[in-house]
Amino acid sequence: MRRRALLIGVLAFGLAGAAPTPWVVIRDASSIELTVRALGVPHRGQFEDWRGDITFDPAAPGRTRATVVVQAASLRMGSGSLTRRATGPGMLDSASHPVIRFDLRSLESVSADRYSARADITMKGRTRPVSFPLDLRVTGDRAHLTGAFTLDRTEFGIGTAGAWNRMVGREVTVRVSLQARRA
Repeated sequence: MRRRALLIGVLAFGLAGAAPTPWVVIRDASSIELTVRALGVPHRGQFEDWRGDITFDPAAPGRTRATVVVQAASLRMGSGSLTRRATGPGMLDSASHPVIRFDLRSLESVSADRYSARADITMKGRTRPVSFPLDLRVTGDRAHLTGAFTLDRTEFGIGTAGAWNRMVGREVTVRVSLQARRA
């Protein structure tokens, strides 16, 4: 009887400490987009080359971890000239700083499908914290996450020299829509 109680205790402890489940991002159904104002007009762009590693347990969202690595050169704006300027030396400088990194530090439940996220964003060798609300719906083995946050591009050394600093808005809104399936 004692052995059985001990075995049950060990199993329960082991399961409680088990790592959250890995999730696989469904790239064809997911997107990372940005909007920035230039000359008073909003311009949208989308990153085409990125990957995400996510571990998530709906019963323990605080143990969630996610890393998204974006290839800066994969940004596509409305035209080729805007794309070249956005990824060029005066802005993202994708040749010298090819990777943008998002590291989720915490996820707290606010209500049924609403969460508060805290993450670190690294661009051009500078890391800054960001907090933002997101919606996360889990249905069986599928999850759909949507969220948005605003960054000050100058905190990352983006477009801080020359005329573009005055012509391009400092605020950049990043919108994320991810669909994933349990691995």
